Amino acid sequence: MLIYGRNPVLEALREGLVGRVWVARGVERWLLEELERLGVAYQLVPRIELDQMVKTTHHQGLVAEMEDLGYADPEAPFALAKRRGEAPLLVVLDGITDPRNYGALIRSAFALGAHGVVTEERRSAPLSALVLKASAGAARRIPLLQVKNLPRYLEALKKRNLWVYGTSGRASRTIAELDYQRPLAVVIGSEGEGMRRLVAEHCDELVRIPLVEGAESLNAAVALGVVLYQARLARGAHTSQ
Repeated sequence: MLIYGRNPVLEALREGLVGRVWVARGVERWLLEELERLGVAYQLVPRIELDQMVKTTHHQGLVAEMEDLGYADPEAPFALAKRRGEAPLLVVLDGITDPRNYGALIRSAFALGAHGVVTEERRSAPLSALVLKASAGAARRIPLLQVKNLPRYLEALKKRNLWVYGTSGRASRTIAELDYQRPLAVVIGSEGEGMRRLVAEHCDELVRIPLVEGAESLNAAVALGVVLYQARLARGAHTSQ
């Protein structure tokens, strides 16, 4: 798989996940010095060659080859929560088909302490270089799961004593009214349509983010960030300054 963009590529290089590296001629000297500091062998090529390789001009002059992204073991989020000594906190995505949205949601989930991100096979953007770039490398740092049937998966989570909170602009309760200390899964639906009816019916609680009158709904990644930050505050997590 080819990845591009400075943050995703440099993060992958620091973790030893990259094979070949291509750099556009004329990039800033600091970038070349950073690659040399990391001991990376790279090939200087015309920028148009990178454009053609990744079919976009938004590569910031840096492209690398790495192994394809893969999904984690179903138990990985629970093992991560146990290692951290925390109650499980999963993010479940229903109908997120845009890879940029998917990557942004992964980035929010990782940054705000979730233990895994779950999608459904038929209703999700596939893992790709675009997802990795939009996640700023977070797609490599948090367990990503894919399941065949989301409602059944939510029922399985309940049997493991997780509560399922679904976000909905029509919910009567706000994010400040719920208990975040318990093991928890937060469901985010697609922008525009929200959660499917069957998925909403499998939630224990529906919750909304209070907005000022006349405001449009938040995009999915921002909404997730608000809910997860509420959870961090409730759980007494310390945020870095």
